Amino acid sequence: KASVLVGDYLLAKGLLLSLENKDFKVLEILSDAVKKMSEGELLQLEKSRLLNITEEDYFSIIRNKTASLLASACAAGAFSASQDDALTEKLRLFGENTGIAFQIKDDLFDYGSADVGKPTGNDIREKKLTLPLIYTLKTTSAETRRKLIYIIKNKNKDKSSVQLVIDEVKKAGGIQYAEGVMASYKKAAIDLLESFPASEARDALSEMVTFTTERKK
Repeated sequence: KASVLVGDYLLAKGLLLSLENKDFKVLEILSDAVKKMSEGELLQLEKSRLLNITEEDYFSIIRNKTASLLASACAAGAFSASQDDALTEKLRLFGENTGIAFQIKDDLFDYGSADVGKPTGNDIREKKLTLPLIYTLKTTSAETRRKLIYIIKNKNKDKSSVQLVIDEVKKAGGIQYAEGVMASYKKAAIDLLESFPASEARDALSEMVTFTTERKK
């Protein structure tokens, strides 16, 4: 609770500093990110309750809930240093692509066995339908789909049932599919970076993208 409150305080402080310094464009960027994060959280809550999330819904959620934060940081930094709208949008998009790749990687940890800081199957227990599972539900047989939905709705606290869902996702190729999508967002982010001249800053951002998609936890 203390961490959340400190985070809220720092966000408010950042918005006030933007206002005091008349950085209205930065204030707009940050305020838009806060709005999108709230919208993403609300959409996820709605879809978790109904369990009718599509791949399009999934990307709307993570684009708003997770990627908007990194996108706004990149855009605010770019504008404060350049006052260039085109450059700001390019770096905003870089942040968004990196943020989406980050979230897919985080979702993939739910199906691993390593100690990554959260329990395996945690998203399933919380009725969060992430990309590997969405792909599986879309491509598997109607019978298997009904079984998986039943488990997520009614037996999501049962360890063996959750493991059955994980096994079905692996068997259906959900992991490989999500890894492929993640790689495409990683490439999009790197391609945007490579449109800038070579520099230490560009190399550092490129290393961040690589770390985001290859991290072990």
